[in-house]
Amino acid sequence: MKFVDEATIEVVAGKGGNGIVSFRREKYIPKGGPNGGDGGRGGSIHALADRNVNTLIDFRYARLHRAKNGENGRGSDQYGAGAPDITLRVPVGTIIFDADTGQQLFDLDHDGARAVLAAGGEGGWGNIHFKSSTNRTPRQCTPGTAGEQRRLRLELKVLADVGLLGLPNAGKSTLIGKISNARPKIADYPFTTLHPNLGVVRTGVSRSFVVADIPGLVKGAAEGAGLGHTFLRHLSRTRVLLHLVDVAPIDPETDPIGPAAANARAIVEELRQYDPALYGKPRWLVLNKIDRVDDPAAAQEHLCRALDWDGPVFRISALTGDGVQPLILKLQDWLDAEHRKDAADSVQAHDDGAGDPLARMRVDADFPTRFPTASGN
Repeated sequence: MKFVDEATIEVVAGKGGNGIVSFRREKYIPKGGPNGGDGGRGGSIHALADRNVNTLIDFRYARLHRAKNGENGRGSDQYGAGAPDITLRVPVGTIIFDADTGQQLFDLDHDGARAVLAAGGEGGWGNIHFKSSTNRTPRQCTPGTAGEQRRLRLELKVLADVGLLGLPNAGKSTLIGKISNARPKIADYPFTTLHPNLGVVRTGVSRSFVVADIPGLVKGAAEGAGLGHTFLRHLSRTRVLLHLVDVAPIDPETDPIGPAAANARAIVEELRQYDPALYGKPRWLVLNKIDRVDDPAAAQEHLCRALDWDGPVFRISALTGDGVQPLILKLQDWLDAEHRKDAADSVQAHDDGAGDPLARMRVDADFPTRFPTASGN
């Protein structure tokens, strides 16, 4: 299935049915009184996050979603039937914006999250509601109200714990294929990854994390060059970024570290230009293709000195698997520690805000950076 992570749709909720004016007319009951029923409620349109849906492609081809109107009221105290609601199933991680104002309306960030995109109109009142001691034959009724109508932009941000970052052919697809159940396309030409790939990495019976591979970045990606800028937003929900750097020499007579350092700086600069929050996320440096380097330790020292890097560094070969197992175990331990910290912070926030309803509603969106990040200079 083609991956689609953005779509614009229009939703039109149903109009409420009209109330009516009616009077009871039966033999031997000359003054039966009013019995006009209310109109039914118009159908609403909901969005539901479903983990079994992976893409927004359905909304590329079905752009208009219209719910039915409620039925009008009838005599004999009969109320009109309400129209059925419509539920649009979207991938987990879908953010919904007002297409006209750009305002974010909903963030469906977990399975089962639900939002009302357009509320159906209320049914009108029949004349039974206007009966009083001074108005025994009311001839008033009200029409149903119109349903809400909106133009919406749906944007999918994949949910992953770890994001893979690097130039095209840095080895991201090979790595995610080695450590997870993902099966990305792998070839020796640029941009083999054309859409984000998600893989589940299992490190134990009940221990796992999700890793995301996005199309490789090139210089100028933040301004639209290449493919990566389209998918940079998918890294915004990750906990930590693995910055893969290809240290394999192209020519045996040349030093590969200088070009590798320049490429690494270029990637970091693209992050900084695209989103400061993404730039500030924890990043781990991963030297890939060490199986083709004569002295991996010396290459690491040279690259870290060139980048002025003092954060976590790992040497791996995604192709042979060398160094991969220690990397994923370290990631799992780090993520477990972060989850425990989040749980403790949640309990503390609940205790602090026990008597303050507004305090319980506040969410701290700042993610602590545990490790230093490259300066990019």
